[in-house]
Amino acid sequence: MDWEIVHIAETDSTNRWLKGHADSSRNLVIVADYQTAGRGCGTNTWEAERGKNLLFSLLLHPEQMPVSKQFHISMAVSLSIIEALGQHIGDLSIKWPNDIYWRNGKIGGMLIENTLKGGLIKDCIIGVGLNVNQRHFRSDAPNPVSIWQICEQETNREQLLQNILTCLDHYLYHDIKAQYCSMLYRRRGFHPYIDKNGAFMGEIADVEDDGHLLLRDDDGNIHHYAFKEVQFVF
Repeated sequence: MDWEIVHIAETDSTNRWLKGHADSSRNLVIVADYQTAGRGCGTNTWEAERGKNLLFSLLLHPEQMPVSKQFHISMAVSLSIIEALGQHIGDLSIKWPNDIYWRNGKIGGMLIENTLKGGLIKDCIIGVGLNVNQRHFRSDAPNPVSIWQICEQETNREQLLQNILTCLDHYLYHDIKAQYCSMLYRRRGFHPYIDKNGAFMGEIADVEDDGHLLLRDDDGNIHHYAFKEVQFVF
């Protein structure tokens, strides 16, 4: 896949920047040194020191990809980041649906926004934030961690991006669900969760093709969850 990479010093949000260029037929990557209004999912914000981290968004135009397969994009990007980061650090996992974890710390996250047309995905904008060379975090986020904090070495952000894009060229066009499930955070054993009915102990049973998480409680019952319907307890 050919990517056109645009680098800018500052923007409010790389996802928002790409929305203004969504009519382009090219596969675009916008990379910013700093975001004034970086977003996570919902109302979450993303703390990132200027010039220290990897903040970028991708614009994809999937060919004939049905809406029912949109979670494949999330899995592909997650695995691409895991593989690229794996050249620098170990102990990585994917906290469902697409947060990137090192042990119990969050090293990256993403926000995916799709435009649909006739039951197909017309455009897909994927915003990614990765903590790379930041040494200190000052927000009240519970568990941020960066590559630098793990290995105390500077990482080349441009090379890291290129490695992610190279991996993505592979993962977008292969059956990857089993590999995705094998990389899930808390993929083995029972762990604490909270849903609308309260706290419980559960283990991951599966992830459905549409992205729903299946948890098995300690009575053997299977529960289905869409994003934001269940919380991990730390």
